[in-house]
Amino acid sequence: MFIINVEAAVCKDDQWLMITRSSKEEHAGGTISLVGGKVDVEGNTLEIIERTVKRELYEEVGIEVKEGIHFVYSSSFVTDEGYNVINMVFLCEYDKGTAYSKAPDEVDAVHWMTSSEIMSHPEAPLWTKESIRRAAHKVLRADVQN
Repeated sequence: MFIINVEAAVCKDDQWLMITRSSKEEHAGGTISLVGGKVDVEGNTLEIIERTVKRELYEEVGIEVKEGIHFVYSSSFVTDEGYNVINMVFLCEYDKGTAYSKAPDEVDAVHWMTSSEIMSHPEAPLWTKESIRRAAHKVLRADVQN
């Protein structure tokens, strides 16, 4: 059995929406991260992943993204408590709202950062850097196609 976690890679004006995870968080507290969270059980439903991405963005930092979200990549890991997690990252286009720490138990701070700032940040874990690298590559490919 897996926990499914989603993360939103939101880019606006060449900066990524990042949070400093609350030190109260069980996993990776105090690190720089994308906004995200666990998929809730909803029974038989459609577009649960997409809805979860949008819900987490609004609940944690108070922003909304446009309708289409795009899969970037997935990975798996085991938490310190032994839970198996599938993590899925999605590229989202910012729509509206001013990002702030709406859920202080989960988010200590909100940042808009360039890719290079994230890559050099001492509190950015390797998996966050990988997510930004892959999302930035997807943005560049989309720009070339347009």
